[in-house]
Formats: sequence, structure tokens, C-alpha cells
Amino acid sequence: MSLKYVIKEGTAGFKRAKLAVTTSIFSLFIAVLLLGILGRVSYNVYTQAMSLKEIQIEVFLFDMDERSVEEVRNQIEGEELVTNVVYISKDSASVIAAKELGAGVTELIELNFLPASFKVEVNTDSGSELVESLASRIQNIRGVDEVEYNRALLKALESNLSIFSLIGSGLGILILLAAVVLVYNTIRLTIYAKKDLIRAMKLVGATNGFIRSPFIVEGIIQGLIAGTLAVLSVFAIFEFLVPLYVPDVGIVAWPFGRWYFLVGAMVGLSVLMGWWGSRLASRKYIAETYISG
Repeated sequence: MSLKYVIKEGTAGFKRAKLAVTTSIFSLFIAVLLLGILGRVSYNVYTQAMSLKEIQIEVFLFDMDERSVEEVRNQIEGEELVTNVVYISKDSASVIAAKELGAGVTELIELNFLPASFKVEVNTDSGSELVESLASRIQNIRGVDEVEYNRALLKALESNLSIFSLIGSGLGILILLAAVVLVYNTIRLTIYAKKDLIRAMKLVGATNGFIRSPFIVEGIIQGLIAGTLAVLSVFAIFEFLVPLYVPDVGIVAWPFGRWYFLVGAMVGLSVLMGWWGSRLASRKYIAETYISG
């Protein structure tokens, strides 16, 4: 099979069905653009939510000697989910309370009634059930009086993130399917326009794979063009339009801090959709519709 022939015939479809090809590229472009915007915004929403999800458990202690305090600390630090443990003595707790509550409660704080405690930082990837289980185990440690953390906030964040993820995934899948269907229909129209040529090629012994190749190349080229345009648009939207018209939003970070992750995903996904749609159409309408000649 000649690579030159495949590429030539693959690009020839752009001339034979200009409107269909333009519609297909535009649809792919819109689909990948929307996915790129959704991906970048979703990443920033997720990182902001995770920054709010700083899980800190306060462990209040009974009065005990330093050795007992150290034993409690060792048991807490031995937990897998725990990332950091900070001890706050009774004196330190009084000083902190004085700063937070102001001078009006100085006499009350001087009574030194506040208990010693540990501030326990927990891995932010931990779910509410794991944190609840951890808090229960800490509560059962000898010398621990009370365990407190913001259960309601943690559960609310998890619930909202789950809903956001489901909606985003659903939209993404719908956009992908719509784009693939449009590429599929474009290639089908191109095949129909070349039905006489395809019949002639079959009569002289051309295989289905040989006939399909140009159409698959056409779909890949459509995906490459659409993906490139979508990437340029995402750059323009977030680097120029958003700062210009919505300056309060600030900088919308690239996923994982690097532009090439999202760019590579967008172009790769666009090419994949173009390839998939053209492959489905060419296999169906060449192998089945024209096999009889």
C-alpha cells in the first residue's frame, strides 16, 4: 500500500464534501474546546476544594505526665492517615485563647483551665468514613478526653465534589459521543460520494483495508485540525479574554501546573475521536454496503 496514495486520497475528501468536512471539523473543535474548558475549570475547582478540605482533628487530653503524653503522641503518629501531630500544652492553649478572644477574658484565661491537646493533620485524600474511623480509634486511646473535627464540612465537601464530578463526566461523555457521530456521518457521506470508485476497486481485487485507509486518514486529519484550533482557543480564552473581562477570577491554573498535559490530552482526544468515527463508518459502509459490488 502506497503511503502517498493514502494521504492523497485522505485529503481529497476535503474537496469532495467541503460542507460536511467543515461541519465535522467545527463540531469536533467545539467538542474538544468544551472538554478543554471543562477540564481546566474542573481541575481548579477540585484544587480549591481540596485546599478547603484541610482535615485537622483536635485531640483533648486529660491531665497527665510528660511520659503519658508522649505515649499518646506515639500512638497517634502510628496511624497511617496521620501526616503531622502538634502538641499544645495547657500554657500554650491559654496564650492562643488570649490572642483569639482578646483582652476581655484575660482573668478567665489566667485560671489555666484549658486542657492540653494535639492538633492532628490528616491526609486530605482521606474520605469522611476513614476520618471517622480514625477519630474513633484516637478516642479510645488511654488519656484522651475528647476528639473534635468538622464532620459536617467534610461531608458537605465530599458530597458537592461527587455531584460536580458526576455532572462533569456526564457532560464530557455526551460531548464525545456527539462529536464521534458527526465524524461518522461525514465519512459516510464521503464514502457515498465515492461509491462507484469503491465498486470498481473491489472488482479489481482491492481489499477492504486498502479502501478504508484513506477515510481513516481523513478522520485523523479532521481530528488534528480540530484539536489544534481548540488548543489555540483555550490559550486565548484563559490567557487573554478571562483576565481582560473577568479580572476578579485571577489566574486559572493549568492542570498539574503544566500546559502540555491538557494540550496533549486535547489534541490526542480529538485525533482519537476522528479516527474512531471514521473507522466505524468505513468498516460499516465499505465492508457491508458495497461488498456485493
